[in-house]
Amino acid sequence: MGRVKITKRLLDEAHIPTEQERSYWLWDSELRGFGVRIFASGKRTFWINYHKDGKRKRMTIGTFGALTCEEARTLAKAHLGSVAKDEDPLLERQTRRKALTVGELCDRYLDEARRGLIRGKHSPSKKDSTIVLDTSRVERHIKPLMGDVRVIDLRSPDIYRLFRDVSAGKTAKTFRNPGFKTGNGRVSGGAGTARRTVGLLGAVLSYAVADGIIEHNPARGVKTGSDGTRDRRLSADEYKALGEALAAAEAEGERWQTIAAIRLLALTGCRRGEIQGLIWSEVDDAGSCLRLTDTKTGKSVRAAGRAVFDVLGSLPRAKGATAVFPPLRYGKAFTGVAAGLARIVERAGLEGVTAHTLRHSFASTAGDLGFALPTIAALLGHTTGGVTSRYVHLVDSVLIAAADKVAREIRRNMEGPQSAEILQFPGAAAAV
Repeated sequence: MGRVKITKRLLDEAHIPTEQERSYWLWDSELRGFGVRIFASGKRTFWINYHKDGKRKRMTIGTFGALTCEEARTLAKAHLGSVAKDEDPLLERQTRRKALTVGELCDRYLDEARRGLIRGKHSPSKKDSTIVLDTSRVERHIKPLMGDVRVIDLRSPDIYRLFRDVSAGKTAKTFRNPGFKTGNGRVSGGAGTARRTVGLLGAVLSYAVADGIIEHNPARGVKTGSDGTRDRRLSADEYKALGEALAAAEAEGERWQTIAAIRLLALTGCRRGEIQGLIWSEVDDAGSCLRLTDTKTGKSVRAAGRAVFDVLGSLPRAKGATAVFPPLRYGKAFTGVAAGLARIVERAGLEGVTAHTLRHSFASTAGDLGFALPTIAALLGHTTGGVTSRYVHLVDSVLIAAADKVAREIRRNMEGPQSAEILQFPGAAAAV
């Protein structure tokens, strides 16, 4: 035990006890009753220590990492201040914990995520787009099925039940989309949706454990399996069927944003959000690449083949436009790619084809053409691991040639060996 000023530098450099050593406490020299406990696992937890009704009480206020030292100090001041007003913060928390529902816990989690206090998978905080998806899963699936259940009453069978109900489509429905004057949205069910929903609930419950609301995460160990759809790839015949469906839909007046976005997904191997949110400043024709500023893994440079720029060059572009795919009415970009792809896939008579299928098929085509795994990983924007990380900021001629060869092969499968150009979309012209 020691008494020092608790700072980030202190905690970063603090001794981590071995498995044979006990955890230890550091108490702040400036704010009496504010401390941190350091465990052999490396976990560092902020606490307050106070006396109430002749008894010493201790209460956790969060973990280092989820909270900064200053945020923890501010919370400690507030709690210790309530003690001075003859209140008992631990008793109040225990009372709240007993009554806290899953819906209320999810709201608290999302609120902290919006304030940047919840870590993302690849970044210090969750991306705005991820928070939007999380909010949708909470509102459309978790709350309707278990929003009123008390958190302390949750057990593993309840998590399994959530998975089964979402998989069976119990929460699937059509709803009015307030962002548009006309048109509806669709909440889907299925195993994939259920798996992601349970994954989110598991993260929310891990947050509850860290915050001292519950002792154990009931979602831990719950197996939701895999439906294998992420391993789906298109054959040459399926690429042809997709290309024919795109051509037919285009001739019948399908939105140009849908047609072009699907073609770009197929020809680049990019994620749906990367194409859907593409802006013109990210398009580097001279450098034969897309310089993406906001992806799942941060900034990313993707080599792109000539077929990609043929599509981009055919698109209408209004003067001063920033989005490659402008929205129909509201928002920053067109958001109908997923629904549009579902329509095209149905027209083509294909099953289980999503934007990720096109990404996986791009990688598989590259493998069929003999490219090595590090090259394929670089084409897809994977930045983990030794060799591929070197490609992040430098697009060399070998990588550009690889991207071009893969895109040409996919376009040949989709449109036939005679296709030399992508047809111009209505209104396509240089900016005026």
